[in-house]
Amino acid sequence: MHAQTKRRKRTIEGLLAVDGNKLVWSLMSEPQWTTDDGYIGLRISVQKEDACPRELICNTRFLRRSRELDHRNFRQRPKFSAKTVEASVRQAIAAGWDPTSRGKPIVFQVPTVTS
Repeated sequence: MHAQTKRRKRTIEGLLAVDGNKLVWSLMSEPQWTTDDGYIGLRISVQKEDACPRELICNTRFLRRSRELDHRNFRQRPKFSAKTVEASVRQAIAAGWDPTSRGKPIVFQVPTVTS
């Protein structure tokens, strides 16, 4: 039997300014398959830089053009950039997320991205 090495979690984070708000974002989790929820996409946490009254969790699903991902293909780590995060935050703001409001974290399902 051979030993499998555990993959290290990527630590990706950054700053961005959207509509006068300084925001901090960081990678929460990679795409994964769970028995309870099925496919969970790439999740990114976004909060205000100075205080975090309301957190935004952007859930992005990545699909291949040729076929949909199945549970065996979750070893990949999709590429994304700060521009992708900024576009997701702008979509969430247009959908009603207010970074200055208080309350529970909001999970925003970003439209599916094909790669």
